[in-house]
Amino acid sequence: MNAIPPSIYRDRDLYFFVSSRFIATLAIQVQSVAIGWQIYDMERTPLALGLVGLCQFLPMFLLTLPAGDITDRFNQRRVYSLAATLQACCSGLFLLLSIFTPHTAWPYYLVLVLFGAARGFAGPSGSSLLPFLVPPERLSKSMAFSSSFFTGAVISGPALGGFLYALGPTPVYCVCIAGFVGAALIVSNLGGRRFTPEATEATRYERVAEGVRFVRSRPVVLGAISLDLFAVLLGGATALLPVYARDILHVGPLGLGFLRSAPAAGAFSMAFILTHWPLRNKVGGKMFGAVAVFGVATIVFGFSTWFPLSLLALYVLGASDMVSVNIRSSLIQLSTPDTMRGRVSAVSMLFIGASNELGEFESGTTAALLGTVPAVIAGGVGTLLVVALWMRLFPSLRRVNRFADVTVPV
Repeated sequence: MNAIPPSIYRDRDLYFFVSSRFIATLAIQVQSVAIGWQIYDMERTPLALGLVGLCQFLPMFLLTLPAGDITDRFNQRRVYSLAATLQACCSGLFLLLSIFTPHTAWPYYLVLVLFGAARGFAGPSGSSLLPFLVPPERLSKSMAFSSSFFTGAVISGPALGGFLYALGPTPVYCVCIAGFVGAALIVSNLGGRRFTPEATEATRYERVAEGVRFVRSRPVVLGAISLDLFAVLLGGATALLPVYARDILHVGPLGLGFLRSAPAAGAFSMAFILTHWPLRNKVGGKMFGAVAVFGVATIVFGFSTWFPLSLLALYVLGASDMVSVNIRSSLIQLSTPDTMRGRVSAVSMLFIGASNELGEFESGTTAALLGTVPAVIAGGVGTLLVVALWMRLFPSLRRVNRFADVTVPV
């Protein structure tokens, strides 16, 4: 392909993009605190928290791959804007439920299904946008910059959600509606490089299958995605934070906000470091090391009954996860040609984004069967076992030295 002139890229588009990501993520985090606390307050069982994740996972699992194909055939900006608008509608429904049926959980689960569907479309369209806004040589650093805003929202969102929920659910969902609508408007007006889909007579199923085959044919991409999949699936301690806040640490909804913010605080600190001092060599080995630290931090959190130690463990967990996310995202985006970005992003979102919700269900179910503390500890041990196994299964991923080693031409 011909080189893209640098003048087509504008710094303001990158800033607008990260701003939209910040406010949308802020809305998701604020809403998650309210939903988790409301439903656990109604049901008083970890399984109810697991169902929150399952209700979002199922539509994401079914729709993320088709959404990736749609992203590759239409304007990503428009797909994301429509998905964010649907998320705003879901927040409006949560607001109505809080007013008229505040003690019945099943309507909340129904809206969570719709919210999961919206996220299924927002994920591939949003995550495939950044390579069209910055030149390839700036992609890794721009991802760290974008991640710092993302984690800033994840830090402030739960604390803001806990504070707002102390005032009642109405302020929470009003903030969420405003955040999703704002994100939709910003993304719909982004500039940057435009993508023209290649002409093809393949069916939708064939196009989706092509994306899956591409990932399977690239051991580096497949190894990075699947490693994060199992780390997220097994290390889902954050899904049980309402239980820790209420029954183990006894810190209430405001303490829950701080617990939810601690991993993001660690991630934000690490994103700041990676923005100013990006990783340059031995990136494969560093990714495995970061996931191992994630597993150890999960085990420490599981054992802890002291609030400061719990916060510290979650802080380390978030910092190590940011290293893993930065390396994985860079490897995937740099290894993927333009014509496949939507579908490959969809596969990544299906494995990793949807696995967050499936991990919540797994954690809730395991906690209901084994108890909360054993479930968290078992997840951390499982993460360490996955790291050891994946280092043997994907030696090419472990040996990746620099990002340039996997970069495809633009």
